[in-house]
Amino acid sequence: MRTSGPVMVTLWVISPDTRSERRFDLHITTSQLKNKLELITGIPVSNQALSLYNSEEDAQPVAILDDDNRPLGYYGARDWQFLKIIDTNPSVTLTGQLSDVSQVEKFELSEEAYAQRNDTVLAYKQRQKLGRFAEKPDEESQKTEEDVNIQVGSRCQIESTEPGFHKRGTVRFVGNTKFAPGTWVGVEYDEPIGKNDGLVQGERYFECRHGYGVFVRPNKVETGDFPVEEINFDEEM
Repeated sequence: MRTSGPVMVTLWVISPDTRSERRFDLHITTSQLKNKLELITGIPVSNQALSLYNSEEDAQPVAILDDDNRPLGYYGARDWQFLKIIDTNPSVTLTGQLSDVSQVEKFELSEEAYAQRNDTVLAYKQRQKLGRFAEKPDEESQKTEEDVNIQVGSRCQIESTEPGFHKRGTVRFVGNTKFAPGTWVGVEYDEPIGKNDGLVQGERYFECRHGYGVFVRPNKVETGDFPVEEINFDEEM
């Protein structure tokens, strides 16, 4: 009587640290299979829990190989199924020690120490003035047109840091602009000490001679009876 030859099956063998394609005899017992798997996965026989899946994404196994004396064929193993090996005690396994993060001493840094470092996300945000570190606009820039008591056509004097130098002119515009948030005051200076002619970034807010116009915040503007003062630009200082 002839003895039938081995019946082989090709399985995907997957463990926490390995993945390979292997062929097994359906007649080998689960105990013999575990001995082979220890050489493949590095997981000791005593720590192996074996399950058979139709696909890697399946949540439920089609069979659990929990009887060491049963042959692989008993569990209905078919070509290209997935044999998953779980390490039930990774702390004593070399490969498990490499992947088990619970065994790794964690680096912890206090909030105070973290705040003092200059190579962190926090430090980057502080340098770039991002998020909660962004510069807050001053109260004046948040005022609406209704909050500003400056009338178009009023004579005015603009704050100057140069002693004895009065920058006087006429208010030509009060309101919001497209070039920056908040309320701005457009002024036509009496002399060519401005920056524009009322046109900024392609948007016209008022008209005046080129070099006579300027935009300033309301808190820099003082309105009142300010007559025109002639400035002698040829005078030596």
